[in-house]
Amino acid sequence: MEVMAAQEHRVRLAALFDAQIRPHNARFRAAARIGPRDRVLDVGCGTGQSTREAAARTEGDVLGVDISAQSVAKARELSADLPNVAYLEADAQSHAFLRGHYDLCVSRLGTMFFSDPVAAFTNIASALRRAARLVLLVWQDGVSNEWSYAVRRAINAAEPVPVTTGPFALSDPATVNGLLNASGFTGIDFTDVHEPVYYGPDVATAYDLATGLKGTQDVLATAPDPERALDRLRATITAHDTGHGVYFDSRAWIITAQRA
Repeated sequence: MEVMAAQEHRVRLAALFDAQIRPHNARFRAAARIGPRDRVLDVGCGTGQSTREAAARTEGDVLGVDISAQSVAKARELSADLPNVAYLEADAQSHAFLRGHYDLCVSRLGTMFFSDPVAAFTNIASALRRAARLVLLVWQDGVSNEWSYAVRRAINAAEPVPVTTGPFALSDPATVNGLLNASGFTGIDFTDVHEPVYYGPDVATAYDLATGLKGTQDVLATAPDPERALDRLRATITAHDTGHGVYFDSRAWIITAQRA
């Protein structure tokens, strides 16, 4: 029962995540410019929102890939009426994709956690035809993302150390240029996305979302007084309640490139 409850909680958080980044997703969808016959690979698809949106814009096949079995199962359930969609529970860093098959690879906040980014993007490039496009949405640095920075500051009761790992691993354009060039991509471009992150309609929902994030749990694990830390976190969330939802500032990049 506990395992089932944890899985249901993760799926519910995934649904909240789709609402959390709605304005980012609109910018990302526009940047993808999916053509009517494009074959699309969606890396880190989660519960499949970006995969379904791609499938609605093309007659080509669309494959969503994610390492989470629970997310893939939910994505399949939500996409049952889409004939051109398939999902795969796999690690995009090492999975043997069809070589040269896809016209476009998209990834909405799904590429920041590779243990070997060059190996991962090289593998993704192998699945793309020549001159195929790559479109990524990734977070900028941790200090620029209040949704993370304010939470960590509340828990630690101090200014957090800047973070450039985990969700912020692709925040530095020079680093990303280097690893994408080394992976077989050219024409790399960055577009700034400055939009609010939605944490839910009220403080209780936002608190549930924040405490369910792995990053929050990691910081809490090192807090000397977790109970007081959670009190400070709730106060921070309450301060960001607009009366029409809880919002935190954020900055992201839309990165576009082509397979060489």
